[in-house]
Amino acid sequence: MIEIPMRSSPPLDHNSVLHINVPGTISQTFAAPPAPSVPKLSIPPLNKKIQKGQKVPLNPSGSAKHIKVCLGWNVTNPKCDLDVSAFILGKNGKVLGDDWFVFYGQESSPDQSVRFSGSSSTDREFISIDLSRLNPAASKIVFVLTINDAFLHHLNFSMVRDAYIRILDADNRQELVSFQMTDYYPNVISMMIGEIYLYNGIWKCNAVGNGVAKDLAGLCQLYGVETV
Repeated sequence: MIEIPMRSSPPLDHNSVLHINVPGTISQTFAAPPAPSVPKLSIPPLNKKIQKGQKVPLNPSGSAKHIKVCLGWNVTNPKCDLDVSAFILGKNGKVLGDDWFVFYGQESSPDQSVRFSGSSSTDREFISIDLSRLNPAASKIVFVLTINDAFLHHLNFSMVRDAYIRILDADNRQELVSFQMTDYYPNVISMMIGEIYLYNGIWKCNAVGNGVAKDLAGLCQLYGVETV
């Protein structure tokens, strides 16, 4: 069982889902100091871009064992503070255990093969993965962007722009694959932007670009992480 630090928004409930899905209800109904401006991120060159729903081998030769999953975005509402997380799943679509969920509050997997970093000179955040050390029971890693305190401040993905994921060979910094989102939904606060999965012994990348009206605690429930 894992405790999510306070950066996570309150648990999903019926009223919050209804509110976020009703057009025209996103409003400022609370007194709060102005949010600091968010510096705009320049999108790096995305040289091997794929489209939403497309699945490609991550590295056909299988030579890339150390990869760097880099994510970036811009926002139109400065209150939008996005978090990156990675869920390491088995064949049943659930995490291998509560500690196989990597995010700002748990920065590495038990085998140290997946590591989170919240700083980058080019991207907003990135996750380093050593596929050669990854638990053999892991068959998929899902990468998610979640808006922090979205229910509290009535935020959603229509306030996000330029979201992308790019996967690099960590040894030579060459891009293996990338995906830039084009669809930003007003009823979504967590976006499964992409995933890598094992298929016939080869790691492949899937450009997902679909989301849910669940906060980080709700995502944990979805993927089998027990929270307190």
